Amino acid sequence: MAAPLPDAATGAAVCAALRSQVEKLGLSIGDEPVWSDVTFSETTDPFSQEVSVIATWRGKARYGKATFFPDGRVFAEYQVLQPNPADAGQYVDYVQIWGRPEQLRGEAVMAEYAK
Repeated sequence: MAAPLPDAATGAAVCAALRSQVEKLGLSIGDEPVWSDVTFSETTDPFSQEVSVIATWRGKARYGKATFFPDGRVFAEYQVLQPNPADAGQYVDYVQIWGRPEQLRGEAVMAEYAK
């Protein structure tokens, strides 16, 4: 059975939450991600057999992916790839968010520069 695609309001909430995580760091990724730029696919959980919708952003400067689970939860991540303003030895690899569209939480994931 095909999973329903997320509506535009849910997509906009996910995009805004991803941008918000970047802005908390004092950085900007402009208007990315843009909901209308996603492509959709489905994945089936091998244990529960539940079908989730995967929304993917690719083909521009950054890559991102959001998983919409059948129970309404969302997990998304989006590349930032900018220096960490708080630590010159790190960069912000990506931000991630999770939860339900009305109450999304998130964090940034840092990476060390190669030596």
